[in-house]
Formats: sequence, structure tokens, C-alpha cells
Amino acid sequence: MDEDVKIDRETMGRLGKALIFICGATNPAAIALKTASETGTAADIKKARTLFLKLKPGERRSAFEMIAG
Repeated sequence: MDEDVKIDRETMGRLGKALIFICGATNPAAIALKTASETGTAADIKKARTLFLKLKPGERRSAFEMIAG
């Protein structure tokens, strides 16, 4: 999720699962992405995006690579 990339709720859920694998089940970004994918509320999506962008670039890239295929 670069600054201008938009993702849908399904993709947020997949990214959350990838982050659980990469960073662990207690990772705040993983939890926020899972929650945002379930609720779809603007507040949850904003929180998930903010926490995802705070991850190390390698963790973000790894998550995207995992869901890509």
C-alpha cells in the first residue's frame, strides 16, 4: 500500500494473513488489516493503512509478494 495505492477489503484480509505469517499474530498492522477487511469502516481502513505504512519496507514488500502468487 504505497501512498496512492487503493486496495479492496478482500485484499486487506489477504495482506493481514500474510503479515500474521511474516510478523506474527500480535502484529498491530496485521490485526488492523484483518479488522478493516471485516468491518469496512473508514476509521478501520485508515488505521490499517497507517499501521501498514509504518512497517519496514521489506515487510510490506514481502506481504505483497505473498498475496501475488
